[in-house]
Order: sequence, then structure tokens, then C-alpha cells
Amino acid sequence: MTVMPVATTDQSTDRLRRHVLKPMPVASPGGTASAATATLNGPGQPLRTSTPRTILMCPPTFFDVVYEINPWMDLSVPVDTSLAMQQWNTLRERYLADGHTVYVIHPEPGLPDMVYAANGGLVIDGLALAPRFTFPERQAEGAAFGSWFDGASRAGILGDTATYVGQAEELNEGEGDTLLIGDLLLCGTGFRTSVAAHQELDRRMGLTERGIKVITLELVDPRYYHVDTALTVLDDGSISGERLIAYLPEAFSADSQKVLEELFPNAIIADPEDAAVLGLNAVSDGRRVYLNGAATGMMDKLRARGFEPVGMDFTEILKGGGSVKCCTLFLRPSAQRN
Repeated sequence: MTVMPVATTDQSTDRLRRHVLKPMPVASPGGTASAATATLNGPGQPLRTSTPRTILMCPPTFFDVVYEINPWMDLSVPVDTSLAMQQWNTLRERYLADGHTVYVIHPEPGLPDMVYAANGGLVIDGLALAPRFTFPERQAEGAAFGSWFDGASRAGILGDTATYVGQAEELNEGEGDTLLIGDLLLCGTGFRTSVAAHQELDRRMGLTERGIKVITLELVDPRYYHVDTALTVLDDGSISGERLIAYLPEAFSADSQKVLEELFPNAIIADPEDAAVLGLNAVSDGRRVYLNGAATGMMDKLRARGFEPVGMDFTEILKGGGSVKCCTLFLRPSAQRN
């Protein structure tokens, strides 16, 4: 795999030669990479429309399980890094083939969990905030992703008005614990990201001014330590008219379950067996849903609601406690919310 650095003409953006790699967009069938595609469903079913995403990923060059900071990690189970790279690259190539734009950040030695790029920050309307990790083993990732955001902002990758606002002050594990769905930001807490971080997000990223409301959700099962392991955003409703998620109720506190029931009465309820293979750690483009292919029950439920599930083989990357969504960070340039 060869990915060339973004060309720079200004010495102030020379850092991009290390941290920013250019995307490799591939046109969607029947149109360009910027064109949305739709699936017509049966009577009463909403129109499912695929909208191209801009994504940041990190290859698992140094991926391994060399410590245990979540229940999925087991030092006694070997990791096949070569197979992990194949599985990761299959996902990246599928994103490209489906018309999405993928940027790649260089992995750094000594940071085996950088492959889980979703934890690398949050980008909304071109504003980028780097994370502050709970465990010492991952804390250096914050600066690595922050440097990438800084360079990407200067290069215009995140839009003409993009700004890197710096690293979080509070414990904040990026998009692993922050899922945007329309004008709601679903924020997890309980194991990694603090409630104080939710308040910081509102303040530093101007969420209230942008009409975005923070919804705090408490996680109670250590297997689902980030909100993106227990909940998937499927459709923001901007085209279909149906704002839809899938989630595992028992991963949340009783109060948070009530919040989710009120906000998303038509949600897909995951079976524990599918959640246990991180089938909810998925990515939706509005029509296609990329997820661990072992979550067969979830795939059936998605088809029944008009989605096109795309099963991925993620046996190796699962060993670190992450699946498809953990490897995918959405970059939302200025004026782009989806």
C-alpha cells in the first residue's frame, strides 16, 4: 500500500509531510464520489440514502495487545499483525469503493492502539478537538492526533474555516464516546470520558451556538466501555425523516435507557450475542452499514429496516477491544454535519 503525502507549498504546513496523507476517493457506481445513492424500500419503509463520508483511519502497523485496559484484551492471546493489516485494508478499500474519502494518519511506534482512530478526537463543522486518554498507555496518542488535526486544518482538509482548538482538558476519548446524530451529540460516560468533558465540548466547540444538544449517557457494563461499542447511529433523519439508532439497553444505566427510549422510540434493539462480538461498533452512511460480519442477527435486523449490511472480518482487531467504528473517525468539514 502506497499513500503519498499531501503536497505543501508553505513551510508552515511542512508538518503535513508526516501527519497528513492524501485521500484516495473512488467514484460510486453510477456517479462521482460526492453523489448520494438511495435504495427504494417497501411500502412504509423510509428511503435509505448513502451519503459520502470523509474519514480518518490509522493502519495497524504496530498493533498488538501488550497491556490490558479493557475486558477484551488478553495478553495470553497472540495477535497476527499481518492479518490485522489485511482486515483493516479491506475495510479501507471498501470505503473507497463505496465513494467515501479516506485520509490516513501515520501510526507511531509504541502506540499499538492508534488503529482505533475513532478515539483520536471529534470534528464538527471544521472544529477539531484532540482527546485526552484515561490510561497512561494511550495518552501520547492525543498529541499525535492533535498534530494531524493542526496540519489538516491549515491545509484546508477540514474546510475553509477549519480550526484546531487543541487537546481536551478533561478526560475525553473522542468519537468513541461522542456520536453525532443530527442536532444531538450522544456522549458516553462511566468508564473513560468524564461528564466534565461533555461540558467542555459544549464550551470549546460552540455546540449550543450550532444548535447541537449534548445528551449524557451512562455506561454500566465494562465490556462496553465506550458508547460506540453499545450504540450505533444509523440515520440522522435528514433525508429519510427517521432518526434511527441501534443499541443494547442493558449496557446503559436505567436513567439512560429511559432517555434513549424517549429520543428513539423506533430504535433497533440489539441482541446480546451480537453486541458481544461488537456488532454495534458499526459505521453507517445512511444506507450501507459496515459491521463485524459475525453479528448475523444484527445484519438481519438491518436488512429488515431497509439497510444494506456490509459484513467485515475483524477477528484480529477485535482482540484489542474495537471493531469497524473504532477504526473510523468522521471528519466533518465546515458546514458538514453528516
